[in-house]
Amino acid sequence: MGKRQSRPWIVSDELWSLIEPLLPEPPPKQVEGRPRVPDRQALCGILFVLHTGIQWEYLPQELGFGSGMTCWRRLAAWNEAGVWEKLHQLLLNKLRSKNQLDWSRAVIDSPPGFAGGTPTHVRAGTQGPKSGPCPVDRARPGSKHHVLTDGQGIPLAVSLTGGNRNDVTQLLPLLDKIPAVAGVVGRPRRRPDMLFADRGYDHDKYRRLLRQRGIRPVIAERGQPHGTGLGTFRWVVERTISWLHGFRRLRIRWERRDDIHEAFLGLAVCLITHRHVQRLC
Repeated sequence: MGKRQSRPWIVSDELWSLIEPLLPEPPPKQVEGRPRVPDRQALCGILFVLHTGIQWEYLPQELGFGSGMTCWRRLAAWNEAGVWEKLHQLLLNKLRSKNQLDWSRAVIDSPPGFAGGTPTHVRAGTQGPKSGPCPVDRARPGSKHHVLTDGQGIPLAVSLTGGNRNDVTQLLPLLDKIPAVAGVVGRPRRRPDMLFADRGYDHDKYRRLLRQRGIRPVIAERGQPHGTGLGTFRWVVERTISWLHGFRRLRIRWERRDDIHEAFLGLAVCLITHRHVQRLC
């Protein structure tokens, strides 16, 4: 993905030019007091938490981010306003305008863990509707990230569920979450030609539903020996999941509220997609 900056929480002018127009108007100031922390500084604080995994209350004040609570509130408000969905679609439009999205196939995966085999655990006391017994360690609650990418590993859609949710249940919801990607003359596109998946998605019902959508299913079958060659295509989504879990805040879920963890997940997807834009456009 190219050389990474030493302080990845610093928002570049180019990235800020894309994000700033999408932010909602700040609420009117009610009383006199300390000036409002600028949005760009608050975003740097949010990125610091996302990259380092630090808890909000320990956000370094000397770096000028504002308080952890200020950054938390800003993240919640921006997520509610759909900022990350809008930014993701904007970035995908840029990629399509340069013919850099591979619609010939999409790849889906939702592993129970990530690098090192450690489950995406939920800290004790933070269980929400989108957490559940972890399939790796059922004594601990966990959340699962489901990811759908294009043929190069560019994320098209992600979702969050409890750790005990069956992978195949998210196949159609993830396809439905692919935004209508414009960028070229003609109708926006949101459907790949083929979908590659592992044995966790092996179900004739879903093969039939994919064909009804005009998508050719290429799904490994249970009970069949390995060596089908699907790994040649599926590794790209595993790499993208590894990138997602490179953001330390996504490795252990500290958030009691599902929407805050989903906000971090959506922001991470935008950052990964933005790297692709920088590389390809």
